[in-house]
This record gives sequence, C-alpha cells and structure tokens, in this order.
Amino acid sequence: MKDKTSINRKSNTGAVERETKVHDREGDIMAIATRDVVSIPPSKSIKDTAKVMMEHEFRRLPITDPGSGKLLGIVTVMDILDFFGGGKKFNIIEKKYEDNFLAAINEPVKEIMSRELITVSNKASIGDTLEAMLSNQLGAIPIVDANEKLAGIVTERDIALSLAGVAGKDIVQDYMSTKVFNTTPGTPLEGACKIMVRNGLRRIPIIGGEADISKAAKKLLGILTSTDVIRFLNAKELFDNLNSNLATDVLATQISEIMAKDPVTVEPTMGIGELCELFAEKNIGGVPVVKDDEVIGIITERDILNAVKRY
Repeated sequence: MKDKTSINRKSNTGAVERETKVHDREGDIMAIATRDVVSIPPSKSIKDTAKVMMEHEFRRLPITDPGSGKLLGIVTVMDILDFFGGGKKFNIIEKKYEDNFLAAINEPVKEIMSRELITVSNKASIGDTLEAMLSNQLGAIPIVDANEKLAGIVTERDIALSLAGVAGKDIVQDYMSTKVFNTTPGTPLEGACKIMVRNGLRRIPIIGGEADISKAAKKLLGILTSTDVIRFLNAKELFDNLNSNLATDVLATQISEIMAKDPVTVEPTMGIGELCELFAEKNIGGVPVVKDDEVIGIITERDILNAVKRY
C-alpha cells in the first residue's frame, strides 16, 4: 500500500530543495511505530524463533536479509501454531520428519514464514495504515523505506493506544464479539491449535466445570492464548519430560496444563479508553467479557481499531 506522500510528482514550478524536503518527509505513522525493530535471519530455527518471541514478548518477528537488511518475510505466533498442529505447516513435522518433533523444531524459520507481505511506506499516515490493517486483518504491519529496508513496525496496540481517546464514550459491549469460540480443559493441544488457526484466533476461553451442562457451557475456567503455546514450546520441562521424540506425544498434552487459570476479564459496560489502559498494563491483546459469571463475548485490540475507525 502506498501513501500519497510517497508518490513522486513532477512539477514545472517550485524549488528543487522544497521538493526534496517534501519527498523525504516521514508520515505520521512513524510517530507511533517501533523504529528499533528486532528481526531475525531466515536461517534461524523455529525453536530459536519461538525463544526470541518469548524473550521480547512479541507475537511476530520480521525476517530480514542479514546483508542488505531488506524485508524477506514475517513469522507470527499463528505460523508457529499452524506448524504445531493447527494447519498445513504441520506437514513439516508429520511428513518431512515423520513425526519427529525434536528434529522438526530445528527446521529454519523460512519454511513457515509468510512471504506474501503487506507493508506500508515510512511516509504513510496513521489513517492509511489503520485501513490497511483492518482490511487485511493484520495484527501488525511492517514499515519499509524507499529501498525496501525495514524502517519500523506498527501493531494494533500502537494504533489503539494512540487513538483510544477519540472513542471515550464508547463501551465494550458496543464492539465485542458475541460469537465466542471456546473449548474445554480436556482438549488436547493439537485440537486447540486447530481451533485457533482455522478461525484466526489468538486466544480461546476455556469453559466447563459445572455438572449442569447449561451452566458449564459459559462458566470460565481459564484462557489459552497463542503466547501460552509458545511458552510451552520453550519450556525446559517439556524437553526434560519427553518420553519420545514424537510430536503426537507433545500434542496430546491437555490444555489444562498450559492455559492461564486466572484470566483477566472485563464487564460489558467498561469504557474503551479504560480497556486500552488495561491492555497496556497487563500486556494483553484481548479479554473475555463476563456478566453474572458467564462469558457473553470477547473483545480484542482489533475490535478497538474498529471503534476508533468510526472517528
């Protein structure tokens, strides 16, 4: 996506010096973007990529050429969930390595990274970037300069926090999703990964715990996020306790062993501005919405972007 300020225009009038200054001017997206971007080479292993994500608490990492610094791709937690049993990238474990989990996680990250990138210019506006992220359902978007080198990255949270004030009168129930995908604590990890990848979810509430099925269907016991899965993949205990190298043994782990058992929740009447402050304080990107001890919805940073887009 090209911002209008990045288009070269020819003119028969005006000083060359003035044209150069306009051409070099950054867009306002750079005021909220992260400029000092952590990136990795395409040769880094999937295991080490997950480790970098956990060390920095990132949900995605740009892949750059070590020599030129040009952007080659991006890997997200969803790519790793896909590899970890949720989607087509699981073929690397299942077929290429014949279910050998330990061998597969040392595969170069280039094998699972996304190569078809949507980027914005460092001359882009916040408004154009917001539109690009929403229309393509992106949690973050890399920013490149005129030489296609990585100049920064901006996330849903960056934009949500910068614009939350304009939606000050809006409340959670105005934008939450009432269609909530959930599962139970006895679900194996592979099953949870499939639910998340197939539906583009970075988190799913875990429900149950009541003898009365009608109540159990909405009683919140915990939440499983993509970050929880990456943390599990990095855990020393995982490798210490493996009885075999088989991925099927790892993926059979019940999510009750991985999920967060005391999740942050909000009420439907919470203001959007207050919600943004909560996301920043807790470093989270989405929460279940609870009323009378029942899950009635879920709200994420992307929902906040939809809220601020109205203004």
